[in-house]
Amino acid sequence: MIFLGVLLNVFIRGSVQASASRPLPVIDCLEAEQGCASDPGCEAAYSVLEYCAAEEAVAPLGPEARHECLEAQGSVQQYRPLLACKCQRGSRREETCLRVYWTVRFSQGYDEYEASPYEDLEMELVRNIEMSRMASIVAASSLPLDGQNQCLKAAQDCGLYEKCGSLRSEYVLACTKRAPGSDHCNRQKCHRALRRFLERVPEAYSFGVLFCPCTDALCGERRRKTIVPSCSYQERDGKPNCLSLQGYCMKDELCRSRLADFQHNCQASSLSTSGCQRESGAVCLKAYAGLIGTIMTPNYVSNSSMEVSQWCHCEGSGNQWQDCRRILYMFNANVCLRNAISAMGSSSPRPVESTPPPPPRPSPRIQHDDISINILPEINTVEESEEKEVVEEEEEETVEAGQEFNVIPPYSEKATESNVDNGAPGSHRGPADYAVSLLLPLLLTASFRWGYRG
Repeated sequence: MIFLGVLLNVFIRGSVQASASRPLPVIDCLEAEQGCASDPGCEAAYSVLEYCAAEEAVAPLGPEARHECLEAQGSVQQYRPLLACKCQRGSRREETCLRVYWTVRFSQGYDEYEASPYEDLEMELVRNIEMSRMASIVAASSLPLDGQNQCLKAAQDCGLYEKCGSLRSEYVLACTKRAPGSDHCNRQKCHRALRRFLERVPEAYSFGVLFCPCTDALCGERRRKTIVPSCSYQERDGKPNCLSLQGYCMKDELCRSRLADFQHNCQASSLSTSGCQRESGAVCLKAYAGLIGTIMTPNYVSNSSMEVSQWCHCEGSGNQWQDCRRILYMFNANVCLRNAISAMGSSSPRPVESTPPPPPRPSPRIQHDDISINILPEINTVEESEEKEVVEEEEEETVEAGQEFNVIPPYSEKATESNVDNGAPGSHRGPADYAVSLLLPLLLTASFRWGYRG
């Protein structure tokens, strides 16, 4: 009995120590804020922090005000759920959630990226991203690959999947259409449409368009113009200073969060085979793609290189020149990011069955019954439907504007219709076709056996 009591005591102590060392469960920041509101002490300190964050966004706080804000921050951080909370990428209330996240971290500096504001990617999603490289996308088609423009092929694959094709056409239209009373695009709408494309289209298609491998300048030009540089980030009066660009990003909670996520997940390491400290190039690519459609949208630097960078310079940075160069080095000298992009086109082909892409859907002009199906989430549905109605009317205008706005038009939807209808090479067979092909021989075999017994 004494021996059993000792064992039980050791077991209980070990369980308590293990539970104490176990990290807190991830909670959404909006839920954590609601919990704080039910605690009078936390609610009062959090209200002070909200005021501090609002004032800091307008002008730097004085010493006394900052001291009071830091005291309030210390009180709020005693409420552990707020300190451990995270946000979900692409959710409807993402920006509201991020506002809570950064309010709690009022005094956090620009270079503090030991944590990402976003929930960690599920391992299954990471595995799917890693397996959805260009080789598997190319293997999904029976078209010959020798000498083929891989970026054109990726655009064709995107067009065969209705969700990818429609969202790509949507952002091209948003990034090439002139804003009312202006001869330039509406960058805010362009950014929003780019983010929708990258958040809602499976990585097997979106990554194929972004990171397609190229061996000639024509392919490289299509790859560089994928995100419509003249609207998404280029300024007519030249490149901005990188420190100024980062300063604007830090005042925008979405851009600041995407940049922190990129810094966190794309940290380089010489001890890792992938070159990434977190041992996953797929997570780095996901974080890099998250920056597209923000103030700090990165892109390829030329048509003949896989090097990516920010569109900014460090001239006139003075004694902050090193800090400015560090911003550029995060992209053009990042081993983790470079290896992850290179791996997209260098991996050996994988069986199509291991990562089946979503089956293609006929165009709404062919299959009218599917029009009622909600393909897109219910965010900005009114604006999206209005944009879809004018796509066909402004198709010619979009192509003409594409030359001015530095964009290559997406793969034609009419071509995808003919491929789906005529069974042209490159079209994908749906799961129903495979089920019929497997079921028919079984039925024939069963009928023969039944006749033989009779």
